[in-house]
Amino acid sequence: MAKVGVIGAGAVGSAALLSLVLRGSAREIVVWNRNRKRAAGVVADLGYGATLSPVVDLRDGDYSDLTGSGLMMIAAGVNEKTGGATDRRDLAGRLRLLDKNAGVYREILPNLLKAAPDAVVLVLTDPPDPLADLVRSHGFEHVLSSGTFLDSLRFRYHLGRHLDVTPASVEGDVLGEHGTSEVFLWSSARVGGVQIEAGSDVQQRIEREVRYANITIIEGIGASQFGIGMVAARLAEVVLRDERAVIPIGSYNAKYGLTLSMPSIVGRAGVVRILEPDMTDEERQALQRSAETLRKAAARIGVLNESSSA
Repeated sequence: MAKVGVIGAGAVGSAALLSLVLRGSAREIVVWNRNRKRAAGVVADLGYGATLSPVVDLRDGDYSDLTGSGLMMIAAGVNEKTGGATDRRDLAGRLRLLDKNAGVYREILPNLLKAAPDAVVLVLTDPPDPLADLVRSHGFEHVLSSGTFLDSLRFRYHLGRHLDVTPASVEGDVLGEHGTSEVFLWSSARVGGVQIEAGSDVQQRIEREVRYANITIIEGIGASQFGIGMVAARLAEVVLRDERAVIPIGSYNAKYGLTLSMPSIVGRAGVVRILEPDMTDEERQALQRSAETLRKAAARIGVLNESSSA
């Protein structure tokens, strides 16, 4: 099913739509927004330019129009700037948005389940990991969090700049939470099969650039949107084409009992298999701490018992 539903036509939803149209990721796209007039305006604006892109049936719609979607992207909710999550000293980071955005999700999820219960759901709203657990609790079986895919791309970008090579030639993953507790797998970072050696000062600088990239972007343009929009379109292709691509992405992990990011094989049904990479003891302990951070967040919105253990 090459049909995508996009829920929310704000900054991230609109950026995802733009990337979907430019890349020709889907044959049919339906946009839902609480204010339908905004959805109609975004569709009209994109529709005029879509003449230059691969053919797509792009329209705004109601919940019933989402029926038959192979993938539903949810980008509804408040962003970091509006929600006050732009302080680098605040360890909560994106998790500060959780309670308000969980409320938004609880309003729309019952309607989405009626419209497309078998669709793969891709959570783009921050914080995506506990919100993905909330989606699962409402009866959806195939749920993805955008997770650390974008963080990993940012990691590779900064490694590429450090090494003076194209980021496409760099292997490097960020795992765990899409947030301040995320884990950088320096032990497996490579270029051309050669392990990347970087001093502690370089590692700290790159980690800081990646961990707070969203805040840097928001300080410049008001919203972190284009990178995640491009990631969303790429994920749509992986799902709709059943590519079985290996991506660091968030999904429910039985070992940890919640949603967090690990390298995973992704296809038409979402995550087909979670891969367990080699890690140093320090990296493994950091991943456990990241899982604990997410466990407390999920417990806060009532989708997980905080006392449960991995």
